[in-house]
Amino acid sequence: MSTALDRFSLKGRVALVTGAGSGMGRHFAQTLSDAGAKVVCAARRTELIESVSAEIRAKGGQAAAVAIDIGNTDSVTSGFDAAERAFGTIDLLINNAGQIVFAPFPDISDEQWNNLINVNLSGCMRMSREFSKRLIAKGKPGSIVNITSITGQQAKPYLSIYGTAKAALIHFTKQLAMDLLPHNIRANSIAPGYFRTEMVDWYFDSDAGKSEVENLPAKRVGLLEELDGPLLLLASDAGSYMNGAIVPVDYGHVVRISFT
Repeated sequence: MSTALDRFSLKGRVALVTGAGSGMGRHFAQTLSDAGAKVVCAARRTELIESVSAEIRAKGGQAAAVAIDIGNTDSVTSGFDAAERAFGTIDLLINNAGQIVFAPFPDISDEQWNNLINVNLSGCMRMSREFSKRLIAKGKPGSIVNITSITGQQAKPYLSIYGTAKAALIHFTKQLAMDLLPHNIRANSIAPGYFRTEMVDWYFDSDAGKSEVENLPAKRVGLLEELDGPLLLLASDAGSYMNGAIVPVDYGHVVRISFT
């Protein structure tokens, strides 16, 4: 008889993680492997995903590096082909890849807007579309976990493009949950608060960043391992009755807890 902990296992599952070369994506790839999944590490820069794949294999896991530009439909299609050649059907998709631009409105350019929307929103659409088409054709269930942000739930200066894209991705997650429900493909989202990654380290090292961290409910940024529980819950059978959920991981930041 299986136990509660058994339901968090990803043995027999094949996961694809976008943006797996660094930051959260790199950590997610390793966490999913630790839980038993075969992992396809995807990103544009192959040297980084080859590095994380090698680390996973060195620990006894199974991982493959596949170059995918989520901003390009042909690259997404060929990337899934390569992933299936490595491990078979992908049944777990982590849409993690993204970019960030800090710019005051109305000083943003068309190029900044179009590029960020293309990666952070349209890229997730392309990946989810290819993922679900292949699962539906084979009559198999699956799970999508979109990595959004609390900036999609709460406005922040200089993040008009990033926050808008993440807000749209939150709603897109709900649409996926509804549209893919008949096919037994779940879609949920993790909305992280403030976490250190290569993309934002510079900000947290600045005086403005340090001051903002002091005003957070936890008085610190999150640790990447504090995302492991929500990730495995939404990815595994432990969360089999969760669909269309948006899970903030921010120690109460988005609900504006204040301490006196």
